[in-house]
Amino acid sequence: MAYVADVRAAVGHRPLIFTSASGALVNDRQEVLLQERADTGDWGFPGGYMDFGETFAQTVQREFKEDAGIAVTPVKLLKMQDDDQYTYPNGDQVQPVNAFYLVRAVDDHHYAVKPSETVTTKYFSIAGEPPHFFNRQHAKMWQILKKYFEGRN
Repeated sequence: MAYVADVRAAVGHRPLIFTSASGALVNDRQEVLLQERADTGDWGFPGGYMDFGETFAQTVQREFKEDAGIAVTPVKLLKMQDDDQYTYPNGDQVQPVNAFYLVRAVDDHHYAVKPSETVTTKYFSIAGEPPHFFNRQHAKMWQILKKYFEGRN
């Protein structure tokens, strides 16, 4: 987050393109772990913006641990997304270029999450849908994940 804060300090709320990575962790009951965001109260896939020098895979690993408290490794890149824009409640405008991965947990340890980013995490059935997604990009990721699992069955 320091990188994003530094960039924002220099440019204010001007529209920016940021790279990001998100992950879908699916359990054996075909439920996917989502994060209730502290900034908006909406639900979304754990993930976030890339720090300078990181790869997409490293970003999803770091962000998943910070947002959901789970160490993961990417299993499959499900989609590169670049067709959405979003304005945060504080006025910051972004076009996130997001790498959306299917991930798996690497151990059973649960790490502390950043309370400034996550209220809670919860598993939702892929057949259903959470109350409200953070933004259109996360709603699209849900559909991408559903289609992926429908194609495997």
